[in-house]
Amino acid sequence: MDQPTAQSAVSDEADQAKRRCIALRHRILHSLPPSKLTSSAKSTLLRLLHGELRFLSGLPSPTAHISSNVGYFESIVGVLLHPAVNCASRLCKPVPSTSAHLDIVCTFGGSPAWFLVSDRNPTRISWTGSLRVRAERALLAARSVPVALKPSSVFIVFARGLPEDVALEIGGQICAFEVDPIVECVEFEDLEEGWVGVGSWGMEGSRWFEVKIDEGTHYCAETFPIEAKVSSREEVDMGNDVFGEFVSSFRPSGMEAVDLINLDTTALIAMVSGISNYAAEKLLRSPERDMRERFKGNYEFVMAQLSSEMEQPILGKLKVFVKGKRGIICESVFAEFRELISMFGGPNEKFRAEKLLKHLLVVPDNPSARISGLPTTRRIAKKTKLIFGTGDHWHAPTLTANMGFLRAASQTGLSLLAIEHKPRALTGN
Repeated sequence: MDQPTAQSAVSDEADQAKRRCIALRHRILHSLPPSKLTSSAKSTLLRLLHGELRFLSGLPSPTAHISSNVGYFESIVGVLLHPAVNCASRLCKPVPSTSAHLDIVCTFGGSPAWFLVSDRNPTRISWTGSLRVRAERALLAARSVPVALKPSSVFIVFARGLPEDVALEIGGQICAFEVDPIVECVEFEDLEEGWVGVGSWGMEGSRWFEVKIDEGTHYCAETFPIEAKVSSREEVDMGNDVFGEFVSSFRPSGMEAVDLINLDTTALIAMVSGISNYAAEKLLRSPERDMRERFKGNYEFVMAQLSSEMEQPILGKLKVFVKGKRGIICESVFAEFRELISMFGGPNEKFRAEKLLKHLLVVPDNPSARISGLPTTRRIAKKTKLIFGTGDHWHAPTLTANMGFLRAASQTGLSLLAIEHKPRALTGN
């Protein structure tokens, strides 16, 4: 190849890497469901991708062979998109107080999991050297960290495949079992006229290995049934309004359900708030003096929520998270919600609260050992650990607007099954 042709090829390689970076950034911003990763983890991924794009844009032209990390970031996103992966709390960071560096800390099938992800060319992968050292450090950390951080499994993912001889070495030396990621990612969808559509996650050619950590000792959820402690589960005529449609999206009664969602007090308030149910536009038209008198020190907070509601109505977003799931609340949330509604709720909010509770199951306060094991701080309060821990006990994601707790828990290295939503306040009379 002559010099101009070689220079053109290198330039094309750099331009292609930049285009992949831009496409991946768009995918992260617009295609990753909110349940896949926390805000802090998303920020980390975008920051790393921005750094890679800045590096590529700063290369001289022409330059030598491009060494880019974009394939590695694409592999991270590919793993995050697996249907069993949710609530990634840490990306591309070390485990606190250890020398182990992880690519993803998340939940897999409802259980805490750590991931090591490789985007190496399979012909250049060797089990000896840095790969083995990194895997052994991760396994040592997984077995020695406090129970709050302990994963149920450590996964090693080879995004571009793996030679068979290396696979045998991995299985024999660290007791890893190869798993088929495709088995857990076929999704069925009911279509019109009884047809069933089949969709699948695409990371073809990848090979996944799992190492169980202290199997049998980590937390596990009890088996249904749960007994409801709210008023009887009679059918309630909710009407055809937005709130009625929203509440009806919860899975109806029946103890066969295993797909749960745990609701904290902030979620319940957001569901019944007048702001979420038609009052936003009326309140925005109210004189500022009346609004300041009504909400006093919370005026700015409420105004921000009103603007947010007008841009993106929250019930539509929450409906995506709760549709087809059994909603559960722990006894502490039940008591707190009832108290707040009785003190600050307006008549319509009280009405909606009673209707909502009839579609939920109240379960005993029973936090998991790993959430209970978190240090109690101003952001990680005992009551909050109880609420999120009860959801964790049932392997149910907790729907919450408590961003302070999620950030504080994430900083400890905990993989927490949670879904964030925007807050909403009660509007009162």
